[in-house]
Amino acid sequence: MAGAAALVLTGLGTSVAQAAPPESGSVLYVSPDGDGQGDCQEQQPCSLEYAQGVVRDEAAKGTGDVTAVLADGTYRIDRPLEFRAQDGGRDGHTVRWTAAEGAHPEITGSTRLTSWQSYDEAANIYVADTPAGFETRQLYVDGIAAPRAATSLALTDLTLTPTGMTINNPELAYLADLPDQDRIEFESLGDFTDRYSPVQSIAGDTITMTQPAWDNNTWGWDTVQNSLLADSKWFMANSLGFLDQAEEWYVDPEAGKLYYKPADGVNPEDLDIELPRVETLISVGGTYDAPVSNLEFSGLTFDGTSWLGPSSAEGYVSQQNGGYIKGVYDYRPADAFDNCSRGCDPYERTRNTWFQIPSAVQVSAADHITFAGNTFRNLGSSALGIGNDDNAMLTGVGLGASNIDVTGNVFTQVGGHALFVGGIRADAHHPSDPRMTNQDILIENNTISHVAVEYQDTSGILSTYVTRAQIVHNEVRDLAYAIDTGYGWGINDPGGSQEYQNRGYYQYNPLYQTPTTLKDNLIAGNLVHDIKADFADSGNIYNLSASPGTIIENNYMYNVSGVGIYLDEGSRYTLSRHNVLGDANPWVFTNAYSAGNGTNDNTLQENWHTGGEQMPNAEARNNRLIDNVKVSGDDWPSGAWDVICAAGVAPEYRTELNVNLGGIDPRCPTDVTKPQVTLVSPTTAGPFQQLAVQVDATDDYGLQRIVANIYQGSTLVKSTQTAVGGAKTGTHSATVDLPAGDYTIKYNAQDLSGNISQTSTFAFTIDTTAPTVTIKNGAKETVGSDGTYSLVSFKLNDAGKIDKLTLNGVEKDLVNNAWSDLNYVKPGAFGGVAGTNTLVVYDVAGNATTLTFTLS
Repeated sequence: MAGAAALVLTGLGTSVAQAAPPESGSVLYVSPDGDGQGDCQEQQPCSLEYAQGVVRDEAAKGTGDVTAVLADGTYRIDRPLEFRAQDGGRDGHTVRWTAAEGAHPEITGSTRLTSWQSYDEAANIYVADTPAGFETRQLYVDGIAAPRAATSLALTDLTLTPTGMTINNPELAYLADLPDQDRIEFESLGDFTDRYSPVQSIAGDTITMTQPAWDNNTWGWDTVQNSLLADSKWFMANSLGFLDQAEEWYVDPEAGKLYYKPADGVNPEDLDIELPRVETLISVGGTYDAPVSNLEFSGLTFDGTSWLGPSSAEGYVSQQNGGYIKGVYDYRPADAFDNCSRGCDPYERTRNTWFQIPSAVQVSAADHITFAGNTFRNLGSSALGIGNDDNAMLTGVGLGASNIDVTGNVFTQVGGHALFVGGIRADAHHPSDPRMTNQDILIENNTISHVAVEYQDTSGILSTYVTRAQIVHNEVRDLAYAIDTGYGWGINDPGGSQEYQNRGYYQYNPLYQTPTTLKDNLIAGNLVHDIKADFADSGNIYNLSASPGTIIENNYMYNVSGVGIYLDEGSRYTLSRHNVLGDANPWVFTNAYSAGNGTNDNTLQENWHTGGEQMPNAEARNNRLIDNVKVSGDDWPSGAWDVICAAGVAPEYRTELNVNLGGIDPRCPTDVTKPQVTLVSPTTAGPFQQLAVQVDATDDYGLQRIVANIYQGSTLVKSTQTAVGGAKTGTHSATVDLPAGDYTIKYNAQDLSGNISQTSTFAFTIDTTAPTVTIKNGAKETVGSDGTYSLVSFKLNDAGKIDKLTLNGVEKDLVNNAWSDLNYVKPGAFGGVAGTNTLVVYDVAGNATTLTFTLS
């Protein structure tokens, strides 16, 4: 899993959050007031934009790692920072963008609003100038996403129609008198979608809605006029006439004004009010032929973006969890408002054309990219998008993300997902080029709090069609959906879905006979709590579609709403075990009411729960409950307490946002015992042609990770590690190619309590040079020439010592000396034969030299 991760433990290297310059390679220095010239030295640091060019030039040399050290302060940008193939490391080296020791640099796309004037003293509304024509959907006040001016509606206030709405409540007659009516938006929270539709005009009691947003929001499933299970919640937003609550705001682009209503007694001049100017902050992306590789970001803060897509005539037509439709569908029936509000045959044609929310920080067509110890906040769309479809990427190249490590970050005050991994279109689940496959994504020790504040139907973590995603030891809180995996409702699995066959889906879309890329994922050790009951159809850990080899284990949830483990349509071949599900009712739901749903062959074993289960047709669908235990209150058995006490982020990553900052429960034991570590391989000093390292570890309370770092002298050459995910035993294995030379392995392990084993060392040698084989010239030793002999003898030499040889497959073991001989070879001697002979000479490291000759 993402073997080139830079995160190293105490004793092996420096902390990722406050990284010191490495002992080798180039170190460049960056400052908010740095120059746009020079060579970025500590005495004369460069600006952020200029430094990127200098870093690129240094990386191109391929002679070592390159580290850009960012000084404390705010780096304001007005366009995205783009990292392409030339910005990554070369020849096994890494490019790092990291905070200076003790610094907290902030890269932001916002500008601070000042010079506030009183606009309406009685209403306590202030106004500030903005650039003429400037639009935004977000405003950040002292680090918090402030709500736009809005008003809630009762379902009886309006009657929805094919073209808009009829006002029923006379108290809403004032809507027709509001200025800038085409800036007003209608928001509908359904059972699993959060939709926005712009208003075109309001006249009398008739509201005409803007197209195509209204047409698109009124067909499909969970539509604005026909939610799936329960009643919708409706709002009108984005008018100065709605500005009546403290901390709300409204922007008027035409006038170049922004209006804000602070709390009573607060002067906005005393607040840090930030206006986002960009939609994409960081774009990391190459091509499939030239991906971005070996790039790390650590200790930085990313903030200050908006996303203006929903402010267009398209609105935001959510289909589920960041997937949306837009544009005009010429096959939408004329009567779709009435007859397609709960799906219809033509609607199924849209599914492989859905779009994805773009993220503020984007990664695609990239390999070995690390985000460690950063803060993502005040971002208007999703925060970090990894391997999404091409339509969600600034580069226009989607997918293709592999060996991506996201470790120890904080995500808060984000409009959409904290982490949005994978695509939903055809190349995501059945890639036309294998390099498109999203694989080996590590999401570990991240804190996710108060995200999905704008697009409330998005989850904290969504991983769609991904192979070997590890979502381990994160804390997810204060949102409606926590951790979701998979997509597609089983329609893209082998043989398809009978349910969607019945709906007409396969009239327009392929019926696959091969598996998707969704498999072998791990959701383990996560802490999920304080999940809001905003949607009737909700789950805390959720899966869609077949996911063979996927395990959900050792997760703890409490104070949650909705389903604990929700296995929705098409979920197959998953194993859920050793989870603790407090307050979830039902604790498990398998959506297998219909045989056509394909929710089959799932196992739930040895979980602890307080609620009931909802598993229709369990036996017929082979969904198995094995040895699960229902508990009263919090009277958890000891095995459950092991899970509870180990859940969430490790101690060194905890902040004031983490509920377990001081320990999650006083009943949890205090672990002060360090893990036990054993070096299994290598057992000798070599020499080796290639290093194969294996480190085993054990810990009574559970392991966090095992690390083996390779040093040459005092220089870190390669960092390798494995996230264990809370198991009490673990193995880390890595194969590392190294240049010839002498090296040292430094290895240790960390447990879930933050205890680190003693760091041990082991010296070894790499030899990549093959032996030298020379034909002896003496008349008694060799008779013949030019490759043809009646008698031939050989001198063998290798600084790493000769190990053995084979002559025509006949092996001769030698005595491991630097010099050796093979004398008097002729037909019948030492395996020699008349005609063509093949001699292969091996050194101890396994390097080989092959010589072909003829015996007469």
